[in-house]
Amino acid sequence: MSSETMPDVLPILALRNTVLFPGVVLPITVGRDASLRLIKDAFESTQTIGVVAQVRPEVENPGPEDVYHVGTMARILKVLKMPDGSISAVIQGKRRFQIEHFTQTEPYLIARVKPIEEPELNEEESLQLEALTRSIKELAIQIVNLSPNLPSEAAYAIQNIESPSFLIHFIASNLELSVAEKQKILETASLLERAQGILDHLNKELQVLQLSEEIRSKVKSDVDKQQREYLLRQQLKAIQEELGEAEGASAEIEELRKKLEEKKLPEHARKAAEKELEKLARTNPASPEYSVIRNYLDWILELPWEEYTEDHLDLERAQEILEEDHYGLEKVKRRILEYLAVLKLKGDMKAPILLFVGPPGVGKTSLARSIARALGRRFVRISLGGVRDEAEIRGHRRTYIGALPGRIIQALKKAGSSNPVILLDEIDKLGRDFRGDPAAALLEVLDPEQNKHFHDHYLDLDYDLSRVLFIATANTVMTIPPALLDRMELIEITGYTEEEKLEIAKRYLIPRQIERHGLKPEQIRFADEAIRRVIREYTRESGVRQLERALAAIIRGVAKKVAMGELQEADIHVEDIEEYLGPPKYFFDVAERLEVPGVAIGLAWTPTGGDILFIEATVFRGSGRFILTGQLGDVMKESAQAAFSYVKSHAEELGIPPEAFKYWDVHVHVPAGAIPKDGPSAGVTLLTALVSVYTQRRVKHTVAMTGEITLRGLVLPVGGIKEKVLAAKRAGIKTVLLPERNKKDVSDINPEALEGLEIKFVKRVEEVLEYALEPTPVMDPRKKFVVEEEARKEEASPSLVTDGNSIIETSSESSS
Repeated sequence: MSSETMPDVLPILALRNTVLFPGVVLPITVGRDASLRLIKDAFESTQTIGVVAQVRPEVENPGPEDVYHVGTMARILKVLKMPDGSISAVIQGKRRFQIEHFTQTEPYLIARVKPIEEPELNEEESLQLEALTRSIKELAIQIVNLSPNLPSEAAYAIQNIESPSFLIHFIASNLELSVAEKQKILETASLLERAQGILDHLNKELQVLQLSEEIRSKVKSDVDKQQREYLLRQQLKAIQEELGEAEGASAEIEELRKKLEEKKLPEHARKAAEKELEKLARTNPASPEYSVIRNYLDWILELPWEEYTEDHLDLERAQEILEEDHYGLEKVKRRILEYLAVLKLKGDMKAPILLFVGPPGVGKTSLARSIARALGRRFVRISLGGVRDEAEIRGHRRTYIGALPGRIIQALKKAGSSNPVILLDEIDKLGRDFRGDPAAALLEVLDPEQNKHFHDHYLDLDYDLSRVLFIATANTVMTIPPALLDRMELIEITGYTEEEKLEIAKRYLIPRQIERHGLKPEQIRFADEAIRRVIREYTRESGVRQLERALAAIIRGVAKKVAMGELQEADIHVEDIEEYLGPPKYFFDVAERLEVPGVAIGLAWTPTGGDILFIEATVFRGSGRFILTGQLGDVMKESAQAAFSYVKSHAEELGIPPEAFKYWDVHVHVPAGAIPKDGPSAGVTLLTALVSVYTQRRVKHTVAMTGEITLRGLVLPVGGIKEKVLAAKRAGIKTVLLPERNKKDVSDINPEALEGLEIKFVKRVEEVLEYALEPTPVMDPRKKFVVEEEARKEEASPSLVTDGNSIIETSSESSS
């Protein structure tokens, strides 16, 4: 090896957990980008590199300060590309070197080096080396024979090594030493001193093996098959006594074993737990694997595998609880009572997967709590809003540091039973990214045919979820994947009517806020009309959250006066509301806005409930252009275009002169221009506004409408009928025009909510115009739209062209 020529400059390869010695052949796996490039460049040129050990193996991209400065020149014997993109290389150490300084750090380290020469030995030192070499061989062979993990062929290999330096380096490379200890041996200048160091380490290793043999002999005795387990435990106990760990670890194992015997587990889970417990008993408590196994066993032992709470199948009591906690929501209550009735008759059935869809504040989450109370089951809520990692549902595999089961298994542990009510809150707000799609992971959880064998990655065992009652909540189904939506029973919870809000405020909101603000019920009383005014003029929502906040503000004001001694009790009437809440926030300006022709009221659906929508149209002198504004989506723009085409094609029937489309421009605008609007349901409203402005007949200010139109004048059905009708009622509308085919949707609305509201069903737009428009025009359209001949000539001058979003001035052919 000493005859190998060493270049002045070498590329430096840093090894994480080992030291290369001269003469030793070492297979390595190269995965870092810089190391891959170094191996590639060196193999294609000199096939010679410098190999050093890292001071800290955790450093990903080591620099000059992160490596030892004494290393071994090596030759690359073979390079293999692996399927995962890494490279396996076989290298052989040649000579030791000392790094003088680094000449390059990118893309990999290059250093100027000088060889470390082996000092010449005199005759006496040569004899000492020979004696040391023989001793090293003898000790190494003894260690091979005593160690159960080393093959006997290793002894023959050691016996046949003739070179003292290669023997020393070969054994140093294979000893159980730290990187720092091996580096110290490599840096030792004299071969004689290296041999002495190796001999010392071999002596220590031999003593450890002999002590192990003594420990094994302590527990030797004649045993039969029934005593084999006892022998293994005694042997382990003797080892732990020598290490000073026996008492605590043994007691812990026995405690776990006792828990496992007492725990009611399915057979497959018991076998897995027993196997892990045996592995734990053989593991050193100081090992990182010990805590991993221990945590896994704790999870198995703490989960309620076959523990179920008893269902309360008293239907009358369940109905009382549901009525007590929630006002209205008859459809939901009926579905829960049906489930309880079937459970009572059959004794056992797969729990349904319910999905409550509705705007915020209508009581979806609190309803799930009431269902759990009515069933007598434990309740756990899992918030899914913003969850993007699939492992949040299925858990992490135990190979990951800090692995845990998924949220479903965690919820079962928290509940303490295998048949709780689990609320999957905000399921429509699940995310997805490179870590996976949690909605796809929920497919197995929410399928009654599959969740009997739900497989969590952490447990790696099947868990029966078939008796869990899953309830999911969402504000909209638009963002829920169809496959997931198909596995759930959809129950829509629409907005509350004014009467329902009044009852909810009196029964639940006001008593709750009185208690929270430290008042007594007799210290504050609300008149019904005062609550109605808060509902009408200070809140505009489908749920009751804003209403509760407004009532809380009034109660806070009263509490302040009571605390300051200004009054003892308060009666809140209509005229007192402004004192606590300030001026009204919402006004019924419907009649004022419909004073002129061209304004119609539409009905819109939003994720937070229904709302009314004003559509305005105006005409002005121009060249027959159609302008549309209000941040509208493509579908709504197409509905407007269809409405305009229908008006033009039926102008004669409607009494509109042809000049209206030739010498007049029409501008249709949908206010609240900062809010995106889309959908076909504003078709009839757009048409009504256009006909109104062209015929100069005002739209009745008590009429609102919704429906899609066709070019043939048909009115097609739309969605969100209940929300739209309730929005019309809140806004003071008296008559609502709906498509004929939406009659079935109206039947689902509580008749009390429709009091004072007339609903007319229409098939064609002619019926819409008959109901919506005043019979007498404000002005004769023929007088308004007929343009004199002189004015027509003046019109052939610079005109305006619009693309629907902006207006651009252009010049006619006669202007320059």
